Amino acid sequence: MENNQLLKISEIEGRGRGIVATQPLKPGQIILKDSPLLLYSASVKNSTFCSNCFRVILQSPIPCSWCTSSFFCTSNCQSIALSSSHTPWVCQSLTHLRNTFSSHNNLNVDQQIQAFFLISAYNLAVISPSSFRVLLNLQGDSSFVSESDVLLLHSLVATCPSLNLGEFGFSKELTAALLAKDKVNSFGLMEPFEADRERGVRAYGIYPMASFFNHDCLPNACRFEYVDTDVNSRSNTDIVVRVIHDVPEGREICLSYFPVNFKYSERQQRLKEDYGFTCNCDRCVVEANWSDGEDDAMDKEGEENEEEEEEDEEMEEDVDDEVNVNGEVEERDQDFPHAYFFLRYMCNQENCWGTLAPLPPDASLSSVMECNVCGNLSKSDEL
Repeated sequence: MENNQLLKISEIEGRGRGIVATQPLKPGQIILKDSPLLLYSASVKNSTFCSNCFRVILQSPIPCSWCTSSFFCTSNCQSIALSSSHTPWVCQSLTHLRNTFSSHNNLNVDQQIQAFFLISAYNLAVISPSSFRVLLNLQGDSSFVSESDVLLLHSLVATCPSLNLGEFGFSKELTAALLAKDKVNSFGLMEPFEADRERGVRAYGIYPMASFFNHDCLPNACRFEYVDTDVNSRSNTDIVVRVIHDVPEGREICLSYFPVNFKYSERQQRLKEDYGFTCNCDRCVVEANWSDGEDDAMDKEGEENEEEEEEDEEMEEDVDDEVNVNGEVEERDQDFPHAYFFLRYMCNQENCWGTLAPLPPDASLSSVMECNVCGNLSKSDEL
């Protein structure tokens, strides 16, 4: 975890703990580089991604010595995993679970992946008790987790080879607490972007500082991941958070938990089901009074590209004028109208829906915007 002198965790009324800027932040500024407490696969059986670093395996995969469902991109990755995330107990437990899955048709994929998480979490308690304590200190209410899921998953893990968890023990209450932490704190490390297919998740990770970012439907920061870059780096699963525009000291830093093009009803349903809260951000307050027709009209407007280039330019000029002359907007410091955000900070790559952030201010190309989904670069003055 780096650059935490720029941020602090604060109690925010009505929002719980969140992350606040301790000094003015510039567009594109890197405010956090965070390493995962743990990572676990998002696939029941997969040989496309390394089970240690989760990079795309470009050469012949190296299978685990003991199980048939974990693969590595290099012998070095295999060696690292055997002493950390893929210990003999993990290997035996995953093999046992996969055999169990084949005889339990009532288990859905989400439950199977949650079982993988529990194996990873309980392994963390053994190899790094201090990291496990950090995990337990994250937000997450066990009452938000289905009792039936807790009972089912706990019984599954209980049939795995025995494990001495020392001071933490092994209990249904601890399983429930862990599942709650995973539900509201995990980040998906995504598969490489391809315009002609839906982008899946290759792995999930829990990050100790990034977990405290709250949601906003018009965020002032976004996260980047560079899993497949720098094949010699062991930090390729770190996530990098950059601010999108100027942020004043004392302002809360927020991410969007999903693409910003989601409609109001879609956003509210997703947040309620996955995170247990109703969003009352400025955008939602406005859109709560929209009709479905207005929501669809905004989507259509966002899809217009080259054909409406002149209209877009005129619209951006109008919005710029509003931002520059409206005292209230200036006082709130970059709380832009929706149309401006979509024009300025949404990627126009087909089927991408990513968010754009400037490259870091100290970069030679600091006027260039980078998409956090497809990775495309574009000049800010061309948007």
